[in-house]
Amino acid sequence: MTAEAPAAVGDEDATRRERADWKDRFRNVRSLLSYNPGQTFIFTTFSFWIFFLVVMAGFALMHRKRAMCHTWLLLVSLYFYYRVGGLFIILLLLTTILTWLTAILTERAERKAGKRFWLITNIILLLGFLSYFKYAGFITESINSLFNTSLVARDIFSSWSNTLFGTSFDVNTIILPVGISFFTFQALSYSIDVYRGRMIPERNIADFSFYLTFFPQLVAGPIVRASEFIPQMKGEYTISRNEFGYGLFLILQGLVKKMLISDFISAGFIDRVFDAPALYSGFENLLAVYGYGLQIYCDFSGYTDIAIGVAMLMGFRLPLNFNSPYKAVSISDFWKRWHISLSRWLKDYLYIPLGGNRKGTIRTGINLMITMLLGGLWHGAATRFVVWGGLHGIALVADKIRMHLFRRSPGKSRAARITGIFLTFNFVSFAWIFFRAGTMEDAGVMLTQIFSSFTPGNYATVLMAYLPVVVLIVSGYIMHFLPVTVKEAYRGLFIRIPLVFKFLIAAVIAVLLYKVGTDVVQPFIYFRF
Repeated sequence: MTAEAPAAVGDEDATRRERADWKDRFRNVRSLLSYNPGQTFIFTTFSFWIFFLVVMAGFALMHRKRAMCHTWLLLVSLYFYYRVGGLFIILLLLTTILTWLTAILTERAERKAGKRFWLITNIILLLGFLSYFKYAGFITESINSLFNTSLVARDIFSSWSNTLFGTSFDVNTIILPVGISFFTFQALSYSIDVYRGRMIPERNIADFSFYLTFFPQLVAGPIVRASEFIPQMKGEYTISRNEFGYGLFLILQGLVKKMLISDFISAGFIDRVFDAPALYSGFENLLAVYGYGLQIYCDFSGYTDIAIGVAMLMGFRLPLNFNSPYKAVSISDFWKRWHISLSRWLKDYLYIPLGGNRKGTIRTGINLMITMLLGGLWHGAATRFVVWGGLHGIALVADKIRMHLFRRSPGKSRAARITGIFLTFNFVSFAWIFFRAGTMEDAGVMLTQIFSSFTPGNYATVLMAYLPVVVLIVSGYIMHFLPVTVKEAYRGLFIRIPLVFKFLIAAVIAVLLYKVGTDVVQPFIYFRF
């Protein structure tokens, strides 16, 4: 007995250590799979692509069984939002259930008044959520400024979370849920289309939830109409060889736009200038303005490229969201090319209901101004966004007046087209100052530097100091302004090459992005909207 005791004790210690190891592994896995505000989970992270491989494996097994496939994609979409937004998944679920229910009640109502009641109910609820999270702080600050009060906007959602789940959010700062503007507008478009009789409401709540929460475009668009997406859910999920190549091309193109161009020029130059414009010459400020135009385009269009590509690999076609916007020959043309899904939403659900261009020139101008001012507020609760929207509204009104007076579109001749592109691009770049600046005061400082302290001393020295950034900005704009035929040629070449070469190119790009990427993962710009 005495000889065996030490061995027994040793076995017990080994068992305890093994159990402790398994507990540590379980904690590590749980930590990896759980929401962590300090960890970024977006298209540019390795963890997302591991997640996507799991999604595709499940999709490949279930894609012929539509109900199972929809349930699978709904669950992974909800998990995706949980990893991105944490407990705000409750708000997403609440938005989904309310929209699904009120749409069905809208259709069942026999009278117009009943249908209008359920539509207005949903609009008030959804815009109430959006207004609280996005504008309560702004409204409170404005009231305090005007009336010298000391009101505080408390984050009710954070307070509930702290009480129920033991979190430690600051209740004096309202946290903006990721993607709330996008999924709210998408839900509203569905409700309005049902009210207008343009589509029959989806009875299956799982299918509707899948439509509203589909993870590739959930947090930053494009804003997808139910009439465009739900019919795709009824057919077979197929993808041709060319579609696979195109989807992969879009993903790679989006990653290059975001990680190689947008993130690099942002961290290496643009953020520094916009954060402290007084420390830089007018020349450097102007370079940052033009750089920001490329940064926000590559960032946002890069996201939508990846979203469209990821969806396409699963057999879903999302709408185009960008079409070389800086090639626009007028400001009206710009808004047909920039953030197309939002432009369509504002036109169909705000501008046209206000009267559009059906009630005379003056009313058309008023409708345009209202639409663009609200479009500016959609981007953020700050005076600078209102100014940005107002500038675009004024430009659109001026463009309408020009077309009314001259009865012709710009760009009929080559010289007119080049002039139109030059003027539009510079106006859009000027308006970006207010969009990007931290405050109106910073925007004023930047303009002062550009117009009164332009010369940096030695231009060559400045350009050499920021040479990699300058090269990327110039290269990015050259790529943007390439003829459509050239872009179609290299895209078509990628689509046609054998699969092994596609994966080889993807591997080379992945290594390149890993080598040149910034140390800190930078969220997509439109996540904050």
